[in-house]
Parts: sequence; C-alpha cells; structure tokens
Amino acid sequence: MPGIKDLVGLSFGGAIGLTFLFLGCAVEQYGVYWPLFALIFYILSPLPLIIANRVSDDTDSSSNACRELAYFLTTGIVVSAYGFHIVLAHSSTIEWGACGLALTGNTILFITIFGFFMVFGRGDEFSWEQ
Repeated sequence: MPGIKDLVGLSFGGAIGLTFLFLGCAVEQYGVYWPLFALIFYILSPLPLIIANRVSDDTDSSSNACRELAYFLTTGIVVSAYGFHIVLAHSSTIEWGACGLALTGNTILFITIFGFFMVFGRGDEFSWEQ
C-alpha cells in the first residue's frame, strides 16, 4: 500500500501544477481564461488506462490490443493538451507567457497523473472494487 509520503507528494505536485495553470490565466497582463480548458484534458487522460486495466486480463504476459489502444489514446490526449496551448498562443488568443506557464503546469500535472498510476497501480491488492 502506498504511504503517506506518496500521497503528500502527489498532492503537492497537483497543487503546483494547478498553480502554474491558474497563473497563466489570472496574471493581470494575460487576463484570459482560455487555458483553463486544459482541465478537460486532465480529466480525460487517465480514462483510457483505467478502462483498459478494468477490461483486460493480465493472464498473458505479452501486450494486448486493448492496452495498446489505451496507451495510444492517452498519448493523443496528452499531446493535444500541449498543442492546445500552443495553438491558442499562435492565434494570439493568449500571450506566449501565459502559454509557457500553462505548458509548465501541463508537464507537472501529467507527471503527477503518471505518478498516481505508478504508486496506486503496481500492487496486486489494489482494486477499484473495494
């Protein structure tokens, strides 16, 4: 089972990532809240892996098509989250400074989501059915 240090670390990473995202929106120079739409990507990114872990069985040690599709969809969602801010900055909807802050928040939050799967998904005793 994960310890309290793991939980505090994940919470800290999430808070720092969201702080960067909010700074990209709330700083008076930028003042546009379009980068907050990245929250949709943060919600969608773990869903394919959660569904694939629930549906696929671990009896076969080689990779299966369901899990590979989940990796592909998750990668597409993560790349889209980065591209979303770059497209907004390129079209002059947001400033490039806000784009940099939002991309920094993206990186920290996606590392935090990955850390969640590493901490809570590795043990055999972990199950969503508890």
